[in-house]
Amino acid sequence: MKIVILGSGNVASTLAQAFRSYGHTIAQVYSRNKANANALASLLASSSTDKLEQVVTDADIYCICVSDQAISSVVAALPEISQGIVVHCSGATSITVLHRFEHHGVLYPLQSISKAVTKDLTSIPFVVEGNNETTTTQLLNLILPLAPKAFQGDSAQRLALHVAAVFANNFTNLLFQISQNILEEHQLPFDLLRPIILETAQKVQTCLPEAVQTGPAKRGDMQTIETHLNFLSESPHWIKIYQQLTEEILRRRDSE
Repeated sequence: MKIVILGSGNVASTLAQAFRSYGHTIAQVYSRNKANANALASLLASSSTDKLEQVVTDADIYCICVSDQAISSVVAALPEISQGIVVHCSGATSITVLHRFEHHGVLYPLQSISKAVTKDLTSIPFVVEGNNETTTTQLLNLILPLAPKAFQGDSAQRLALHVAAVFANNFTNLLFQISQNILEEHQLPFDLLRPIILETAQKVQTCLPEAVQTGPAKRGDMQTIETHLNFLSESPHWIKIYQQLTEEILRRRDSE
């Protein structure tokens, strides 16, 4: 297939190189930053542009790989595309943002993609949505050879996955940062927590999270909870987080 990549960041670079490695042609790379467009295009033996009005109109697939906030402006500025499928790669943006194009859809990778790290797409679930059955099938046929865990899902399911991923990934990483700060204040290295973090991550690969919940709130150990809150007394923001998470664990415990 002949593919146009709109964007030059992590997702754009990773998808473009994956498509090319499977034999697809990257016809053009667009980025509002000309140097970034040139840099990615040079890796792909492709042409580049920093002007949306210069995007070629005879490609089979147009992958909009820009920030969620920029999708609408890219869509509005693209030339008329009557044959190719225009897709975005956002988890939180509805497919309807692409309604001006006859053939449109979504390829959403459920992963934090990094140019430096993400090379293999085979373990990454992709949520695939098309504006009709034919388009959905074409998009599945495109992505499944690269990402066999791809599956069809609608915009509501994709948004649910995006929210769930924020809880599972972004919020937990923030908690890692708070843990690091607590340890550093007491001259202790974060390395001490790596084994317990890994143990929990490994457990949820084979068990549901509710089955492996531990800690004072799970046990109903209010004395330890109070001791922890006293320890955090000089960090009101952390107390609030601790209390809210503890209350949620206690609520779930009481409902069992």
